[in-house]
Amino acid sequence: MQEGVDPFFFTWTAQNQAAPIEIVSGEGACFTTSDGARWLDLGSMVWNANLGHGHPGMKRAMVAAAERNLLAQPSSVFPEKVEAARRLLAVAPPGLRDGKVFLCLSGAEANENAIKMARLFTGRRKVVYRSRSYHGATLGMLSFSGDARRKPFDPGLPDGICWDDHYSATPDLEPLLRAGDVAAVLLEGIVGPNGVYVPPRGYYQEIRRTCDRHGTLFIADEVLSGFGRTGRWFAVDHDGVSPDLLTCAKGLTAGYAPGGAVIASGKVAHHFDDHVLSCGLTTYGHPLTCAAIVGAIDAYEREGLIERAARLGAWLEPRIRKLGRDVRGLGLLWAIEFEPARTQQVAAELRRRHVHAFKREGMLFLAPPLVIDEPTLEEALSIVGDALDAT
Repeated sequence: MQEGVDPFFFTWTAQNQAAPIEIVSGEGACFTTSDGARWLDLGSMVWNANLGHGHPGMKRAMVAAAERNLLAQPSSVFPEKVEAARRLLAVAPPGLRDGKVFLCLSGAEANENAIKMARLFTGRRKVVYRSRSYHGATLGMLSFSGDARRKPFDPGLPDGICWDDHYSATPDLEPLLRAGDVAAVLLEGIVGPNGVYVPPRGYYQEIRRTCDRHGTLFIADEVLSGFGRTGRWFAVDHDGVSPDLLTCAKGLTAGYAPGGAVIASGKVAHHFDDHVLSCGLTTYGHPLTCAAIVGAIDAYEREGLIERAARLGAWLEPRIRKLGRDVRGLGLLWAIEFEPARTQQVAAELRRRHVHAFKREGMLFLAPPLVIDEPTLEEALSIVGDALDAT
């Protein structure tokens, strides 16, 4: 092969425009690259490193798991798998705690499996999704996402209904569900890469009531917004609502192993006592994934990180709002909106200052690890402010 050319693909980019960095170490909300530069991680890697870099508890958990048996099939039972499911049910919204957990490897797969469960349970086909949403990069989940990245693959899979929701305090799903042919309504707890839109109080309570009236299942996609990101275990917890199916990934393993999960209510779970659950791939419920889930939940609870994210979010809000006119967020998940024409300039300025954060079409996202402290946040906000001023 050509010297100097990487022998693998980079995601979401034309290959000659990739700008990779090599991370060699990290601690907390910072990492170091091979050129010796210290970077601030304000994106939690890919929104998933909720416990930051080099977390000692996670390193111990992963080393211990690697020293045990690492071979299993999806039908295997072993202590870490049982414990991972039990721990997930214990932190889930109350209405899911009598249910079961389906373990997989990513958020997109979790959402696909949740849709399959909803279709098998209801006998219906259609799925409602928001016009501003992202539920994963597989062909199936791009088909049920209101995201520009689906366009090269349109029309995609059939039976999706795009709902042009604007986060009204009284969301009107009624016309879409009235025909009685919708299996599930799939909604992110808080919209992530499409703008960090925070629903008003009571929003999910109305969603829950409307779905119940029509025998439609409510799937809460908590892949990005789960595990303390918004100051609660899950974003729907702010409304005290239990969905029928909750999907999670990212913070589920805090980035220390691939992992995803569907948490199903008892009502849905028990349907499959006598009906075939047509879901599964080779490495689902992998021992390393299960160990990472247990280790991550241990860390969240032992270090009080869910409550800490809420406190840091309250501390951060008045400070981050000084950086722009259009700022939205909750806990440690924020978006700063600016003129789209500045996007590349903002990205270049942040990279020059060694700040890792997501930028997209006039939006800058700040989602640091939950372990970040106030001095580091102060430093980060100052650097981000300078970068925005420079453009």
